[in-house]
Amino acid sequence: MQISPQQVLDALKNVEDPDLKKDLVTLNMIKDLQITDNQVNFTLELTTPACPMKEMLKNACTNAIKHFVSPTAEVIINVTSRVTQPSNSSSLDNIKNIILVSSGKGGVGKSTVASNLAVVLAKDGAKVGLIDADIYGPSVPTMFDLVDAKPGAEETTDGKTKILPIEKYGIKLLSLGFFADPGQPVPWRGPMASNAVKQLFNDTNWGELDYLIVDLPPGTGDIHITITQSFPISGAVVVTTPQQVALADTHKGLAMFRMPGINIPILGVIENMSYFTPAELPDNKYYIFGKGGGTELAARFDVPFLGEIPIIQSISEAGDKGKPVALNENPLLDVIFGDIASKIAQQISINNAQMVNC
Repeated sequence: MQISPQQVLDALKNVEDPDLKKDLVTLNMIKDLQITDNQVNFTLELTTPACPMKEMLKNACTNAIKHFVSPTAEVIINVTSRVTQPSNSSSLDNIKNIILVSSGKGGVGKSTVASNLAVVLAKDGAKVGLIDADIYGPSVPTMFDLVDAKPGAEETTDGKTKILPIEKYGIKLLSLGFFADPGQPVPWRGPMASNAVKQLFNDTNWGELDYLIVDLPPGTGDIHITITQSFPISGAVVVTTPQQVALADTHKGLAMFRMPGINIPILGVIENMSYFTPAELPDNKYYIFGKGGGTELAARFDVPFLGEIPIIQSISEAGDKGKPVALNENPLLDVIFGDIASKIAQQISINNAQMVNC
């Protein structure tokens, strides 16, 4: 007996997205359904290419069709994605989601996390941009081997000049470091720094982006206030290390995002430099700076704990050589950074869906 499209859709109504709490048909994730004899072919459109449940949902769809429609059906599923965006993104229309990467203090590896997060999302197939807004010590030029690079410019049809970001490793990049002599200090005053950062957003031809990651300066200063109050932010990621002196400052950084007038969703906490594992003893973990501080901080603020990044020499070496470690084949770090990126993308999808349903 010929399989009908309605039979397939009725079967797929039994498959629920665990994060969005609705079935795939209601969420309009089933596209291009075609049926030829006993073959069922369709596209499963996810809300992010970094979806951690991609294979689980694909298997659940196959099982639902075989159980509710026909055990002999041949099911072919093409998985794609269409990244969602917050309902409040009234400006920067071509940029779907802006993600802030923040820390309470310097030296915790915030720029390393931001750079590798951008790399992983781009490898997954997302359109990604990265702004280095750290006015005190821009690191992106070094981490992407672009110390002497200068962005181009173009004139628009209405006579305005737009900055062209530099593209490398599939990521569109801009840093305040591109506009200064690498060997010269730049004594930024508050208003001047804020205006310069605004230009990175407003006066740049970013094209279409799924995610624009912003590497913020350490602390809770003018740049943070300017960005959070000027642009629609999808969420903030906070990076810390395990020791108490870092956690105390990170606590303030987290609290800032919940202040009235800012009120940015916190996507989660990442603990960097969590432990040391010697290459010759891969099963050993030495908690040099303490243990569990990031987990406790996330629990205190009731936000997700996104993961631990170990102290591994190759991470810093890769950044110093201008090629973030996520570009290399390292099974352990691929899993760690991949898991963190998936959780962040997952949390953004959940937040965006909740805003739509409000």
